[in-house]
Amino acid sequence: MSTATINGANTAGAGTPDRAKLKRAVRAAKAAAFIVVIAAVGFIGWQYFFSGPAVPAGVIQVSGRIEGDDAVVASKTSGRIREITVREGDEVKAGQVIAVLDDEQVRAREEQASSALRGAEARVRWAQQQISVLEAELEQSRLGTDQAKLDAEGKVRQAEAQVAATEAQLAQAESEYNKAHTDEERYTALAASGDIPEQKGAHARTAAEAQAAAVRAARKQVDVARASLTSARATLANPAIRSTEGARIRQQIAQAQSDIAAAEAERSHAQAQLSEAQANRQDLQIVAPIDGTVATRSAEPGEVVAAGTPVLTLVDMSSVYLRAFVPEGEIGRVKTGQRAEVFLDSAPGRPIEAVVSRIDPEASFTPENTYFRDDRVKQVVGVKLALRGATGYAKPGMPADGKVHVGAEETAAVKK
Repeated sequence: MSTATINGANTAGAGTPDRAKLKRAVRAAKAAAFIVVIAAVGFIGWQYFFSGPAVPAGVIQVSGRIEGDDAVVASKTSGRIREITVREGDEVKAGQVIAVLDDEQVRAREEQASSALRGAEARVRWAQQQISVLEAELEQSRLGTDQAKLDAEGKVRQAEAQVAATEAQLAQAESEYNKAHTDEERYTALAASGDIPEQKGAHARTAAEAQAAAVRAARKQVDVARASLTSARATLANPAIRSTEGARIRQQIAQAQSDIAAAEAERSHAQAQLSEAQANRQDLQIVAPIDGTVATRSAEPGEVVAAGTPVLTLVDMSSVYLRAFVPEGEIGRVKTGQRAEVFLDSAPGRPIEAVVSRIDPEASFTPENTYFRDDRVKQVVGVKLALRGATGYAKPGMPADGKVHVGAEETAAVKK
């Protein structure tokens, strides 16, 4: 009995070391498997981060930002902005009125030019009337001696009628001048006290000056008519004067024709000033030159702008493109017209069809916003990838990536 007990005890003692060895072997196997997994993960990570994913040999990857062709809209004339009808982000059509300038200065120039034009036209009419009178006198001077007395009497009557007519015109002109002068004094005083704008005072002065010119012209007409009357009476009293009368009249006609030429030149100048003022009125409306979207609004209502000052900037959203850079060593594979794809950060799984539309003629260094010095000193060439069908969601300023299809679609491990 004791012998059996001793044998059983020996058997149990022999099994305990075997189980321990088995446990150690299992632990070692698990550790080895864990190490293998870690190594595999590390290798895959190294491959991804340092070698980069496989890129087709016929594809060049680029990155950049979406840009668009813009149009700076400026005022053609100086003035105060009365209204801007659009804001940033609004869509506009070519020819649409997007801003309006105040018309106060243009209106003043129009009134001044109109007044000068009326005065010049009055001087032209007066000179033409004088020529008609003088030509009639010249015709009378050609009549025979027998008709001298009758002619002289007729000229006296005609001259008397002309004097009466010119004196009536002078009276009317003086009456209109007195009214204009009174208005000038009143408006000037009101403008000086600040009760009305200075512009109205200037308008009144302009009107008074125009009427003063009309009075001077009317007085000149009266003087000429009276001189004609004196001459006619002298001829009637002394028929011998008839011999030199024709030469005198021809000289007067030549002078009147010279007066007409000068008055017509003044009229043309005044008409040009009026046309310019009217053209400036059209320039008060600032219109959109293209279909596009308002990118920036550089001025506000109430501001005074000079001619050529930018008011708005429009972007043609139908012709946006990806502005990117290709390493100098790869640019020889890129050609205009090649197919490309663009991927926005906001929709990486939605490729946008594109085409290489432009390649810069010169290389440059990597843009300044590259963060690593080694990258900044590399030579690159800028390209434009024109987007097709991206209207509405590809906006200027968005970062994006692109793929340019330059050749065969074989795969090769190409570092990003």
